[in-house]
Amino acid sequence: ISCTMEAVVSTQSTGKREDSVMAFKKRNKMGRFNPEVQAKLAATAEENKTKAETIKVGDRCETRTPNQPTRRGEVMYVGQTDFKDGYWVGVKFDDPVGKHDGLVQGKRYFKCGDKFGGFVQPRFCEIGDFPPEVDFSDDEI
Repeated sequence: ISCTMEAVVSTQSTGKREDSVMAFKKRNKMGRFNPEVQAKLAATAEENKTKAETIKVGDRCETRTPNQPTRRGEVMYVGQTDFKDGYWVGVKFDDPVGKHDGLVQGKRYFKCGDKFGGFVQPRFCEIGDFPPEVDFSDDEI
């Protein structure tokens, strides 16, 4: 017979303890308790909101997220989401390089083929005349 015991500690009680990781981070102004980090996050959120206001559904775009290849597609959604704070751009990619079909955590934001949909922060989404890339790798010479 297997017996496991699970300890659940609320964040409220953890915040009151002086020997917790949270208390250590607060004392040393680390992570979300660092005013510089908070200022950077606020600036990024404002940048995303401002950029989102210039993007429209139906626009062609090129996404340039850090550590990811550049991808092209069509804007299908612009706005706030339930899965993450802030403003997001839902993109239907030209190739199956996405993560979903526009359905995220049970909520439908837009429709596209499976693995053709993805969300990016507006600051990583460039709007312009970006025609679908043509793959000539299968063509015979």
